[in-house]
Amino acid sequence: MSERILIVDDDVDSLKLIGLMLQRQGYEVLVASTGQQALTKAKSDRPDLIILDIMMPDMDGYEVCRRLRHDPGTQPIPIIMFTARTMVDDKVAGFEAGADDYLTKPTHPAELASRIKAVLARSAAQGRGAAGQSLAIGIIGAKGGLGTTTLAVNIASALSQHDPTIVTDFRPGMGTIGLSLGFGRSTGLANLLSRPVSEMSARSIENEMVTHSSGLRLLLSSARPKETLLAITPESASATLRNLRSLARNVVVDLGPGLTRVSARVLQEAELAVLTVEPTRVGLTMANDLLHELDQIGISETRISIVLINRAQSSLAVPWQEAEKLLNHPMTAIISPAPEVAFQAAEAGMPIVLFQPNAIVASQFTKLAEEISARSRIMAGTSHS
Repeated sequence: MSERILIVDDDVDSLKLIGLMLQRQGYEVLVASTGQQALTKAKSDRPDLIILDIMMPDMDGYEVCRRLRHDPGTQPIPIIMFTARTMVDDKVAGFEAGADDYLTKPTHPAELASRIKAVLARSAAQGRGAAGQSLAIGIIGAKGGLGTTTLAVNIASALSQHDPTIVTDFRPGMGTIGLSLGFGRSTGLANLLSRPVSEMSARSIENEMVTHSSGLRLLLSSARPKETLLAITPESASATLRNLRSLARNVVVDLGPGLTRVSARVLQEAELAVLTVEPTRVGLTMANDLLHELDQIGISETRISIVLINRAQSSLAVPWQEAEKLLNHPMTAIISPAPEVAFQAAEAGMPIVLFQPNAIVASQFTKLAEEISARSRIMAGTSHS
């Protein structure tokens, strides 16, 4: 079936000219001459692409674009702004409203056709990721200092060797993923949070991401204390996660220690919650309380993986078999202490699994990633059945 393209323009001649050109290219053409018609047709006909003029009588193209992005039903539809406005500020406004591309009139038919093919191809690639049941994995600590960041980075790095993977830290003012991987004070998440949720799109998120030399993609918080004042709400976290899912097969989220309104929302939407636990009486007591709270917000035992983090060799640590009994939950993995390897990897700006792949702790992370991936896909299949 040919792709359907909705052309929105109050100029009848433009509608006819662009429509004829697209029909000759084999596309099915839909038309709208007002912003309201565009919103109605986008919702009812679900086109594969929208070509949107800015200057219209009832509402301008920026507002139409914002409303399309705010509606979950039309949010994924790619949009090309096509207008006579040529100022840089107009283009910036178009992208900020959620447009995927921007063309000025008049343009050569070959350029328009090329841009359309490129945007449709990108949208199809993202759609395949979604259709392939993108997986979200939330990493949360029962208490502070248990290495949720190290765990998130290494799980994501192991997964990225096979599938497109994004790792992010929803911890403004306390994010350390960027520092550990050599990116310094990355402010991608802070920049996103400065915008209304309605303006958040896959493109705007992509613009704030960075890519590690290993190919792992990252959306980062910085460790600047003033960023702790930023309001990351459950709604903004949900919108960010939803758009990240459209960009990769796996999304790994470092949620830090303890349950908050934001981490609760992310874990409710994720396929799997990974809980880091320390083998001490205090740590296990806190983990037990957290498991109870997770159950209270609807996260079942089957969606939780527990990882026992040994930070130091100690005969005083609670044996893992006893820890399982205390928590009434099996351990998915036990991570050995490896402070020297962790230090060297951080100095090199590399995940442990890539810095020393033959190290015992690296193999533990890799095996854990495999088990988490398999279990997440089971959870995704259950939720879609």
